[in-house]
Amino acid sequence: MATDTIFALSSGAGVAGVAVVRLSGPRAGAALEALTSGKARPEPRKAALRRLTDPATAARLDEALVLYFEGPASFTGEDVVELHLHGGRAVVGGVIEALGAMKGLRPAEPGEFSRRAFEHGKLDLTEAEGLNDLIHAQTAAQREVALRQMDGALRTLYEGWRTALVSHLAHLEADIDFPDEDLPEGVAGAVRPEIARLRQSIEAHLADGRRGRALRDGYRIVILGEPNAGKSTLMNALAKSDVAIVSDEAGTTRDVLEVQLDLGGYPVRLIDTAGLRDEGAGAIEAEGIRRARARAEEADLRLVLVRADDWPQIPKGVTEWLGEGAFLVVTQADRTAMFHVEQKDVPADLVGFAAVSAKTEHGLDDLFARLGDHVMDAMAPREAPSLTRLRHAQALSETVEHLVRFETNAGFDAVLAAEDVRMAARALGRITGRVGVEDLLDVIFSDFCIGK
Repeated sequence: MATDTIFALSSGAGVAGVAVVRLSGPRAGAALEALTSGKARPEPRKAALRRLTDPATAARLDEALVLYFEGPASFTGEDVVELHLHGGRAVVGGVIEALGAMKGLRPAEPGEFSRRAFEHGKLDLTEAEGLNDLIHAQTAAQREVALRQMDGALRTLYEGWRTALVSHLAHLEADIDFPDEDLPEGVAGAVRPEIARLRQSIEAHLADGRRGRALRDGYRIVILGEPNAGKSTLMNALAKSDVAIVSDEAGTTRDVLEVQLDLGGYPVRLIDTAGLRDEGAGAIEAEGIRRARARAEEADLRLVLVRADDWPQIPKGVTEWLGEGAFLVVTQADRTAMFHVEQKDVPADLVGFAAVSAKTEHGLDDLFARLGDHVMDAMAPREAPSLTRLRHAQALSETVEHLVRFETNAGFDAVLAAEDVRMAARALGRITGRVGVEDLLDVIFSDFCIGK
């Protein structure tokens, strides 16, 4: 456990009406008294107006609201002080400089306040990650997922599974020492159905991981098509800004371009790619095509573009991307008089179909609305908490592997079966921070902003 006292600006940098400087550690209260010329710290959890002065120079720094939280009844579990300052740079800089000159105080590292909260049992790792996600949330859906995780939804789910495994493990180990003659397969055979049901629940949660990842990082819509199919024009139209360069010259887009959108409160990453063609591409364009194909493989939805001039023929280079997970868009519909689509010409198993003209804006509003409906349907809230992090998915996959081995060993090797359950419980415990996570802490908390 850390014994020094840390401080940092916890509100945003720059000029603001109010800036919050936070301190945590054994000398937080003494530092507050030093800044207020020896005046007694206020009653815990009650704001007080105090004049702040530099202890070294006696220079006046600010008239501020101060709060004192006595540990362990604080966010970090330590003594915590919050200084609510006027948000001018000179005010904040003066207070930070005065704190830095005090013995036993140092600037906080990224995520250090939250890490101390974890170390003092105020948060588990899933709640800490939820807090970080909430700070970075950009849409209503991301906010809701982060709040559920902060409230302990994932902790409750994972700890429930771990507790069940620990209970089964206790019976398995007792059976090794005191075998039950009335059970032909021993306790391992008796608990096998229970563990199988638990494994199935974990597998179902893992299967929802793609949706959870999309909620946290953004639903990936990748625009695909031949050169000059109107990909960049459509991206600019959907993004309502000039994100991509538009030109009649084939191969203008040679790299992946990405823009963030909010569709119905859900985060979307709209991705423009190089035109797909098999011949005539130089080395740089060929690399762009390779990246386009890679993004298409990872996409949650593929917008496959075909020019109206080509319809109903679909270029060979894009047909492989049609089918499940694809939305077919006929572009440049204004260039063909009385453009009409026969339903028989539309490939089966598509997510949707639309004909648009970016020039006349025909069909764009309908396309945007249909994409929004699709995203909202794909990422609609569910009762179970969402799996949003790769770290969780890896530990859950390891858990499943151990439980599969248990089912193989149960009935003929009780010792191995018990060890399989023990390792599965340990893998679950690493998610919440119950066991063996010290090597992960620097990675997890370094992703936080300073002051949190």
